[in-house]
Amino acid sequence: MQTSKQSQRVVVWRPLPGTSQEIALDSRAQHTLYTGARGPGKTDTQLMRFRRKVGKGYGSYWRGVIFDRQYKNLDDLVSKSKRWFLQFNDGCKFLSSSKDYKWIWPTGEELLFRVAKDMIDYWDYHGQEFPFIGFNELTKYPTGEVYDAMRSINRSSYDPLKDGWVGGIFDKEKGLTVGPKGELPEPMFLEFFSTCNPWGPGHAWVKRDFIDVAQYGVIHTKVKKNVLNPRTQQREDIRLTQVAIFGTYKENIYLDPIYVANLEGQKDPNRRKAWLAGDWNIVSGGAIDDLWNLRIHKVPRFEIPSNWYVNRAFDWGSTKPYACIWFAESNGEEITWNGLTKSFPAGSIIVIGELYGADETGTNVGRRESARKVAQDIIKYEKKLKGFDGITRKWVHAPFYPGPADNQISNVIDTGEETIETKMADVGCEWEKSNKSKGSREIGLQLLRDRLEASLNKEGAGFYVMEHCTLTLALLPTLPRDEDNPDDIDTTSEDHIWDAIRYRLLAGVRKLAIGTDKLDVEMG
Repeated sequence: MQTSKQSQRVVVWRPLPGTSQEIALDSRAQHTLYTGARGPGKTDTQLMRFRRKVGKGYGSYWRGVIFDRQYKNLDDLVSKSKRWFLQFNDGCKFLSSSKDYKWIWPTGEELLFRVAKDMIDYWDYHGQEFPFIGFNELTKYPTGEVYDAMRSINRSSYDPLKDGWVGGIFDKEKGLTVGPKGELPEPMFLEFFSTCNPWGPGHAWVKRDFIDVAQYGVIHTKVKKNVLNPRTQQREDIRLTQVAIFGTYKENIYLDPIYVANLEGQKDPNRRKAWLAGDWNIVSGGAIDDLWNLRIHKVPRFEIPSNWYVNRAFDWGSTKPYACIWFAESNGEEITWNGLTKSFPAGSIIVIGELYGADETGTNVGRRESARKVAQDIIKYEKKLKGFDGITRKWVHAPFYPGPADNQISNVIDTGEETIETKMADVGCEWEKSNKSKGSREIGLQLLRDRLEASLNKEGAGFYVMEHCTLTLALLPTLPRDEDNPDDIDTTSEDHIWDAIRYRLLAGVRKLAIGTDKLDVEMG
């Protein structure tokens, strides 16, 4: 706490001069992401983004909430808020019951700390007003679904000309309530303020939505055209703004060097890059990031020989995305592409094609296409791989075999209605049953890890992804572990491509005998 001799005002907190804290506190974008390395003081800045408007005349209209996926992760926020907020001596109180868990001020403002793990939790807030919304460690969210849904509650009914200075003095001349010096509060600014490091299950979507669209500190603008403005009843183009701000521990002169030493001591190179350098060009997710190596597991596209085994696997989705993945299994023979000779150990599985039923990854929202339409698209894709469209190069010389699909496609919902499996078979798209026995999810993950390790060590049947399968390359390496079961994948994540891959791995090794039509199967 510092005291200015000139004004005798007590300064409780101020941003570190000339640092990212100053920039983040003054951000004029509607959506601000304060990211980078660990240690610049992101949490303090997030709290002060809300606190700076307490007592400014908005009263109960100034209402905020900061979300995390678990209450235990809010402990640091609550602890730091107590450290700072009580020093203002403005009568604020923290209500710590599980029902409340919030700060309240005598002037009516509120700041809530809440858990929103998935879309089920969103409905606890549907219809409420929060002009300030914060997300603590945004990359903990596997997809942007919850974040996007919370945009609908980022609103306020406050009108300075109608409501005036809440709790102020009524000015007869102006005909409304004004502040101590006759001033009116400014119009309410709606804002999101999120913090995170480049690490976690949501790494991919946060990077795509915030980091890749603009340089740090540069406001990125999206224009929503022809939006009805209820206040004017006119159609207008609305500008939505966002910015990513980079911070680093090097700015924080109060940081203990032991903390920095612990960061430098991280053995995982990806985690060290993320936490020390704020580097977003890493593989982060949890389930396989310790084994995934883009230089090894991503391979150039090449033509699949006629004596390799090729099939597909399928995870059904309608409101959620479906995923169809094509695989080629090596028989151990050498192949040649672009003048280079390469061989994959017999039984190695290579992802050679993908179809995904979403308009945009990261949303986890499907296109609600019919089973027949999906089946037709799958058959069309296979014809394209065969070069039957007369335009595309013939990439696959081997025959296609039916592979395992999510068993729910065979469920009978209505006795008078065909199953999804039947509808797809009607257009020539057939499937095998998938292994969804008890423990199969955990076994599937271990099978993938074993194959990734085999690829790294160049020993035994490995797992690879062709370079043109961009969605698989984006979503597979960032698979998050289930917090309650570390041997499994978080099912709330965008795991549909993974499910299709898991079905294929659990189906076992299928070696096609050279020069014959005999199919030998080795399960396991």
